Amino acid sequence: MYLLKKVKMKTIYLELDGKILDEAEQIASVLKLDRNRYINEAVKMYNLYNNRKCLQKQLAKESALTVNNSMEILNEFEQIICTI
Repeated sequence: MYLLKKVKMKTIYLELDGKILDEAEQIASVLKLDRNRYINEAVKMYNLYNNRKCLQKQLAKESALTVNNSMEILNEFEQIICTI
């Protein structure tokens, strides 16, 4: 048995370039999707893409911060090893 999750839809006003809208309508037609469903899916994918880009930037920033700590720890280990 399948359970469908009811999603509350919100109405927005959207202006698209004519060429972009025409292309979206053609693709939606080929995929046999309503234009609204196609645009919802497109925005969903774009959100995933941008979230991933933000995470990538955050990871790069945090990785850069740990480089200095890693080098300090490595130097401390080398000093300990040299004294043994």
